[in-house]
Amino acid sequence: MAEKIRIIGVPMDLGASRRGVDMGPSALRVAGLQARLKQLGRAVEDIGNVRVRQPEEQHFGEKNAKYLGEISETCRDVAEVVRRAIEEGCIPLVLGGDHSIATGTAAGVAAHFHKNSKRAGMIWLDAHGDMNTPETSPSGNVHGMPLASIMGYGPPELTGLAGFCPMIEPRNVSLVGVRDLDSKERRLVKESGVHVFTMRDVDERGMREVMAEALRFAADDTAGIAVSLDMDFVDPSDAPGVGTPVRGGATYREAHLAMEMIADSRMMVSLELVEINPVIDLHNTTATLGVELVLSALGKKIL
Repeated sequence: MAEKIRIIGVPMDLGASRRGVDMGPSALRVAGLQARLKQLGRAVEDIGNVRVRQPEEQHFGEKNAKYLGEISETCRDVAEVVRRAIEEGCIPLVLGGDHSIATGTAAGVAAHFHKNSKRAGMIWLDAHGDMNTPETSPSGNVHGMPLASIMGYGPPELTGLAGFCPMIEPRNVSLVGVRDLDSKERRLVKESGVHVFTMRDVDERGMREVMAEALRFAADDTAGIAVSLDMDFVDPSDAPGVGTPVRGGATYREAHLAMEMIADSRMMVSLELVEINPVIDLHNTTATLGVELVLSALGKKIL
């Protein structure tokens, strides 16, 4: 496992309707991310932020996929920075921003492994499916589309970012914590072959069993796992400052257990943390929890 962590900020809020998640990278840095990682004994470098266009600068374009051109442009840059980080022996830690940036992160990871005829798996921790396409999206917000794009469904500006399609096979994708799906999105979720673990599964089977199975699918015949953590995975009582809060999420301890089990697998090759909105947060609580969860994913133990 690479010891060095490379922090990459992506202050993107073009993919959402509510503004503020572009301040997520700053909130995480203010919460002491770099210092806490160093306390874990990791070498850390923060390469700053990838450039993102401001929504005030341009028109949103197509109503069913707003700011698609600008988002795909940023995601292409993210993909290159992520690919380079892995090739140089680092774990890219990508700080969002809204969840549309995940297409770029996944493209970078997938491109790295594809070059060596290998494949990546994915763990997607989220209250939502993020599997809309421009045809099914009720809002036209691209942050509801990245997982579909990663698995080859959606606009070519996103699905083609790695140079091949799908970037990650649906059978190697585990979606954990889901509790809010759009009506038309459900069909693609069911038909794609992605492995979905809803909050009912967590309630009935417990986070330990759910994560063990999720990791098994993501690791099956893959060379590493990309982890994408939307902070709305956690219940709003512990993570109030998120882009799209939904009641009934993972508890504080369930979220930590999920990340600790990811660390135990020793398969994680990239980690991204998205959808923190400091504008609606309480005293940076959500970013502070985000930092704690990053530490758990990178091997911090209670004992």
